[in-house]
Parts: sequence; structure tokens; C-alpha cells
Amino acid sequence: MSNTPVIVDAIRSPMGKGKMGGGLSGLHPVDLLAQVLKSIVSRNDLDPATIDDVIIGCVSQVGEQSATPGRMAVLAAGFPAHVPSTTIDRKCGSSQQAVHFAAQGIAAGAYDIVIAGGVESMSRVPMGSARIGNADPFGAGVRERYAPGLVGQGVAAELVAARWGITREECDAYAVQSHHRAAAAIEAFGREIVAIDIGAGKMERDETIRADSSAAALAQLKTVFADEALAKRFPQLGTWKVTAGNSSQITDGAAAVLVMSEAKATALGLKPRARFVGFDVIGDDPMLMLTAPIPATQRVLKKAGMKVEQIDHYEINEAFAPVPLAWQRELGADPARLNPRGGAIALGHPLGASGARLLTTMLNALEQTGGRFGLMSMCEAGGMANATIIERL
Repeated sequence: MSNTPVIVDAIRSPMGKGKMGGGLSGLHPVDLLAQVLKSIVSRNDLDPATIDDVIIGCVSQVGEQSATPGRMAVLAAGFPAHVPSTTIDRKCGSSQQAVHFAAQGIAAGAYDIVIAGGVESMSRVPMGSARIGNADPFGAGVRERYAPGLVGQGVAAELVAARWGITREECDAYAVQSHHRAAAAIEAFGREIVAIDIGAGKMERDETIRADSSAAALAQLKTVFADEALAKRFPQLGTWKVTAGNSSQITDGAAAVLVMSEAKATALGLKPRARFVGFDVIGDDPMLMLTAPIPATQRVLKKAGMKVEQIDHYEINEAFAPVPLAWQRELGADPARLNPRGGAIALGHPLGASGARLLTTMLNALEQTGGRFGLMSMCEAGGMANATIIERL
């Protein structure tokens, strides 16, 4: 019991549109994260001096996110200077990996109390900012192995759609469902969202959800990644399908998960909300890039000795509509349990924060619906994915 890692709390900021003028765009990412850190400590009456580490996911570690944002947020939150922090970059799965490292560190006896989470201010630090000029992030070895070259995530989403026979109409219908499910859950989100002071008041609700989303409206949008040269290279693509409307939204946000040893939570009089059942991380084809949640799910279920039917709630990040649709087809999972409160198409995808955001939403949904087991997985650039199973307590 002593080293068993448990989730004591999980919270997130509202999701702000990731452009200047978005609700959170006036906040430095450090200050956004600091407010979330202060909230998770205060609502659990936790002495921040007892925190062993703060593990924060962040993808674009440049500009305002370049100085170990978790460490700066610890200081901005007023925590004692001895509380350390580190930054994790496993692309879109960064904060999910941060939670894994927190739980694994507790299980190993290295920690008693950890805050794991993430932050990304995509309005202030645009995606791709870390790449300077024409710098090559791959190197000769990768170019040689995957000649004539890897493709971007949007083209990978098109390849996934082609491989699983997913149509444009299915992508748009899924996107509409995401918005409608999120709109139906707005009141339920109240427990997981902490109000953020934005100077001119407080932001308490997501500003990304379009309750009036319709298939007819989405059908009018142009595909984003259509390219004649790529069409010749990949004749299997056929009709292009991915649009801004059936892809995740560029978003600002932060999330935090309070992880403790069960013994420490008991000693502090805190009631654990969930335990960890299984972890996995795996790589898959970097050309398809977005398919790794499939083997990650298969492996984490095998490690846990479970079947997909035993899971009450699935969170598969909606980077693009073909990702959860392909996952659902391959696993034969119940579509009603898949992202039942919407996903990144409606709520947005603040890269480094999304893993902790998904976990926060899943935990709260399990509690509010009486579900027992939840499974989440994130596709990650380079063809990787983390997978996590939790049990509500």
C-alpha cells in the first residue's frame, strides 16, 4: 500500500482560442499555469512545501515557454523555492507522460507527492516556433530510411482515413458529434475547470465549443492539406478529407493532476479519487504517425488483463477525426463510450496540456456517471502514443 500511486485531484483551466484575442491570450503561459498550480494546492489544503516534484508537459519550449515553465510557475505561484520542476516533451502526449513519470516515481519510492500536468499557450508561442528557419529536425539517417521523406500530421491523418476507409462525411459527422457532446457537458465541466483571472475578470468556461455545429456547415469547408505532388506520391488518398472543422483546434490551456502515494494521502486525510491500473508507451509507423494509440491500447489492456468491453470511458485524442474513428474500428469499441464529452475538435488541443486535460475530463466523467474504468491514449508526433488505464475509487 505504501508506494501505491493514486490520483487525489485533477483540474484544468478553461480552453481558450489559441489566437490573439482569445480569452487566455493575454496571460503569459507561466502565469496561466501558476494559477492552476495554486488552485490544486488550495482546494486540497496541501502545504506546497511538501511537494517532491512538479512535472510539466510543454511542446514548444521556446520564447515565453523556454525557461522550464513548470519551475517558473512554481515560483510565480508562491511555492517555496525548494520545490523543483522539470519539463517533458513527448509531443502531444507530454502531460500524459508527466503523469506516468509521477506515478512511476511514487511506485519506485522516489516521491510521495507530485503535481503532474502541462501548459501550452499556442496564441503566444505558435506551434512550430522552436524550429528555426530551414533547420532539418530529422537528419540524414531518417531521410534515408523513409525516403522520399516523412509527411506532416495532416497528411498522415489523410493516410489514416484512406487506410481505414473513412469518408469525409464520417469525419464531419464525428466533428459535429464532438461539439454537441461537449455542449451537453458544459455544466458537468464545472467541477474540473478552475476559474482563471484574466485581468478583466475571470474566465470560467471553454470558449471553443460550437453548440450549433452542423454537417452542412462543415461540408462547405475546404480541405487543408490537398497537394498535387502528395496526391501522386500517395494515389491511395483519393478524395482529400481533412478540414479545419474536423481537426483539433489550436488552443491555450493548462491542466494539473495531484498524484500521491496512497499512504501519504491517508496520512493527510485526503481521499484518493482513482488508482492507476496500467501504463504503456509505444512507437508505430512514423509515416502514418497517428496510429500508435491502437497498439498502445492493445498492450495496456493486455498488461492489465482486461478487455476493451470492460472499459466504461475511452478518451482518444481528437487530433483529427480519422484518429479516434480508426481506433474505434480497429478495437471494436463502443462508440457511445468514446469521448462521450467531446474531445479536441470541440475543446481544443493545447499540445503540452492535453494529456492531463483528457485525464481530468475522464476522471470527472467516471465519477459523475458511476463508471469504474477509464482508458486514454494520445497520438504523438513521430508515430508514438501513451496509454493509461485508471480505476475510479
